[in-house]
Amino acid sequence: MLLARLKSLAATAASIPITLLGLAVVTFFIGRVVPIDPVLAVVGDRAPADVVARARIELGLDQPLYAQFWRYLTDILSGNLGRSVMTSNTVWEDIARYFPATFELATLAILIAALLGIGLGVLAATRQGSWVDQAVRVFCLAGHSLPVFVLALVSLLVFYAWLGWLPGPGRQGIVFQDMVEPVTGILTLDALLAGDWPAFWDAVLHLIQPAGILAFFSLAYIARMTRAFMLAELRSEYVTTARAKGLSSMRIVWRHAFRNTAVPLVTVIFLTYAGLLEGAVLTETIFGWPGLGQYLTVSLLNADMNAVLGATLVVGLIYVVLNLMADLLYRLMDPRTR
Repeated sequence: MLLARLKSLAATAASIPITLLGLAVVTFFIGRVVPIDPVLAVVGDRAPADVVARARIELGLDQPLYAQFWRYLTDILSGNLGRSVMTSNTVWEDIARYFPATFELATLAILIAALLGIGLGVLAATRQGSWVDQAVRVFCLAGHSLPVFVLALVSLLVFYAWLGWLPGPGRQGIVFQDMVEPVTGILTLDALLAGDWPAFWDAVLHLIQPAGILAFFSLAYIARMTRAFMLAELRSEYVTTARAKGLSSMRIVWRHAFRNTAVPLVTVIFLTYAGLLEGAVLTETIFGWPGLGQYLTVSLLNADMNAVLGATLVVGLIYVVLNLMADLLYRLMDPRTR
């Protein structure tokens, strides 16, 4: 038993560097396939030919492809993701600046999505075929079908332009700009640490619309998967046995069926969270949210390949880490997978 566990842990540990190596290969060749010349992005389109040639040599782009990849790999291993042409900062500095905004937005969205999505999924499964079940299924269908940018624009039009209930795009009102000292980069938390309640509530109000949009699409998926998992469990033999013993419906649903459903749901929620952490490009762009998704978009439009490839690597690393955490939780919750 111990040997089997050690082999499993060794296989999991070995898969991480292999996955990261594959990610490095993919990002490297993306940087070479994309029809953008990184040299021209640095020196400009109107630079003299000798300046372009000298910059190409300095960047190592005159070397063979395998030599370029080795240099790229050694830079990554040493923690060097290059310098952004757009901001003149190192890519790590830019990511440290933009990622907390995405983390704040994604974390609130996944909390809302998980709580409401699981509840709606269980409710629909326990009332299969009823109007409640049909309403939840229509709601989930809308979450999968409606384009993100349409719902975001409608939300801004209704709640900001017409009703004036919520603030417009941005992470903070003009009055509160640079009023809170950045400690963690998470604006609501920094405002709380500073004891600035007006700035805190302003940050919360700016969070509502983008977080609500992301939560809507995420909870639609989580609710659909929860419903499917619960239906499979409710049809199983142990549930029939529990009903024959006279156990209450509430206990059967939450103590027995949902307990087994929670195991695969962990993977669903973690991967959904990873998707949100990569930066919801359309949502962040429409709401002017200064997060990783907007940083990636602006960098790509400005041909800033160091920023694009560095941020892509970080996104891939997030997926790997969260997938590993989901796998570990899966094993803790279900002893059979050990």
